Amino acid sequence: MPTTSSRTPSDPQRKLLTGFRRARKPDYLALVTTGKVRPRRTAPLTVIVPAYNEAESIADTIRSLQAQTIQPEEIVVVDDGSSDETGAVARALGVTVVRPQVGTGSKAGAQNFALSQVGTEFTMAIDADTTLAPDAIEKLLAALDAPGVAAACGFVIPRNVGTLWERGRYIEYLFAFSFYKQVQDYYEKPLIASGCFSMYKSKSLIAHGGWETRTLAEDMDLTWSLYEAGEKVRFVPEAFCYPIEPQTYQFMSRQLKRWSHGFVQNVRLHWRGVLGVPYLRSAVAVSLWDATLAAVIYLLLLPVLAIYFRSPWMLLGYVIDAPALMIPVLAAAIPRGETKRALASMPAFFVLRTVNAVFFLRAVFSELLGRGFHTYEKGH
Repeated sequence: MPTTSSRTPSDPQRKLLTGFRRARKPDYLALVTTGKVRPRRTAPLTVIVPAYNEAESIADTIRSLQAQTIQPEEIVVVDDGSSDETGAVARALGVTVVRPQVGTGSKAGAQNFALSQVGTEFTMAIDADTTLAPDAIEKLLAALDAPGVAAACGFVIPRNVGTLWERGRYIEYLFAFSFYKQVQDYYEKPLIASGCFSMYKSKSLIAHGGWETRTLAEDMDLTWSLYEAGEKVRFVPEAFCYPIEPQTYQFMSRQLKRWSHGFVQNVRLHWRGVLGVPYLRSAVAVSLWDATLAAVIYLLLLPVLAIYFRSPWMLLGYVIDAPALMIPVLAAAIPRGETKRALASMPAFFVLRTVNAVFFLRAVFSELLGRGFHTYEKGH
């Protein structure tokens, strides 16, 4: 796959990158003959990694791909107008690097730039700050063996859990992927094949035109389009990925703004088609209710009632669902040895949920009033 990039690293950077090369090329034959590793297994899979200024994280992503129990035939990093050494770091690790002459301006655009050159049976998309469990690719490939399945996605866990925002997202993911996603998969309708880590049958992906840029949630757009075409998407809870989540409010606010507007845009775009897909219409309706009526209750009604009745006990409505929330969260955390982390992170979740409600309400009113938001900003 050709690249239009002519950038080369400086001498100090070249020494560092040479170290990457040496680290990733052990005497493989000797390791195999001594029984220390199994012979390399590959699959007809191309991994697309869209990247914009990801020099600090992309090496970990690539190494996790190269350490898979079943490895892809090709890893393609799309250096989408980076001003740092993203492309040089990726190239030093032996993967294909392509760079559009002009930045595409979105993750969907970067992925489509590489998709046009894909010739393998399967295509996988992964964010440039996301790492995988060693058997993640193997698990998703198994799901795609089933008839009619066009895409598969895995379980998402934040790689770092330290700041308020990381802790809030940690609880949110544990709950969503151990409860909501499991129920959705039971009905064969996961609401979304997460953009940070999903695999597709290339034929189906290409038939749908890849990832559309018409909304800010290209992964949701593609998932719903697959359902409307009668194809299936599976959730594989044993396939783990570990993205780097926003550490600050500034980064989190950009992410939430894109997610909230992207969801509303997809509802407006797909609502007719969604009505014809059993269970998906229910899942979308619940999500829309949560983003609107539940948000109004959460942000406005509870404090108004507390003031009107002069009863601070009304504010317990903010955490009344905590016991129900804790059951699936602890069910996911205990086997991972993360019980204390989960309990300590619960307060952060309620903060994030409040902020999330604000962004979704603003997105709903903005999109309905015709003042939509279409500027892609870096984030998951």
